[in-house]
Amino acid sequence: MMWPLFNRLVKAVSLAVTAVSVIYMLTPILVIVPVSFSSDRYISFPVPGYSLQWYDKMLGSEGYRLAIRNTLITGTSVAAIAAIFGTLAALSIVRGKVRFGRALTGLAVAPLIMPQIIVAIGAYPIVASVGLIGTKLGVILIHSAIALPLVFITVSSSLRSYSPNMELAAMTLGANDWRTFVHVTWPMIRLGVIVGAIFAFAASFDEIIIALFLTDASSVTLPVYMWNELRFQMEPTIAAASTLAIVVSLSLLSAVALLQRAGHKEFRKQK
Repeated sequence: MMWPLFNRLVKAVSLAVTAVSVIYMLTPILVIVPVSFSSDRYISFPVPGYSLQWYDKMLGSEGYRLAIRNTLITGTSVAAIAAIFGTLAALSIVRGKVRFGRALTGLAVAPLIMPQIIVAIGAYPIVASVGLIGTKLGVILIHSAIALPLVFITVSSSLRSYSPNMELAAMTLGANDWRTFVHVTWPMIRLGVIVGAIFAFAASFDEIIIALFLTDASSVTLPVYMWNELRFQMEPTIAAASTLAIVVSLSLLSAVALLQRAGHKEFRKQK
């Protein structure tokens, strides 16, 4: 008789803890978004009134426009590079059955678990030695290194969810490596590649520590520009930029959720 009551109590406590955790994590968003529409000249909460002036100021600022443009160029380039090389790495390790596969897998995901300050300190002298400090290319190359594991993980997961016998069957029927990849392997992994590329873009979009080391005024990314603005002034323009970043991040997460849902439906149909 006591077990049903105990189970209901555990469920209620779990729901309460989950609700408190979600509210705790969403509190900054619940503050930042209203502040971005504030009519006050400084960041304050609760807001005295509402206005779109800070969005207008942000979009009219050459500094913010440059930072947003640099961030989009960097993020798109990182997503493309990580998608290509992360997919190749996953194919080599998962399907290639190379020696020391587990060690190579650990090496491939190492940039993801390594503290970014260490990556930044190690990357700075390398990027400086080839004259890429203050360039978008330098940021793209290092961001690609930390984003590649995200694609590697998603593509590896896609490959492991399908039997390699499907590719062997295609090659047995006369298809060469390229045709096998295009008609058999690619349909199996394309959602993993796309999801990994989205994660790679998001990782580059939000990254600030490495960008602080490698950018200058001409290559500054949005997080770095926001950090510099926050250090010297407290206008709600920074809240407007933060809201823009939140919208982009939530849009990327929504896209990933929709793609994963579509992938699950396709997987069930094939089964």
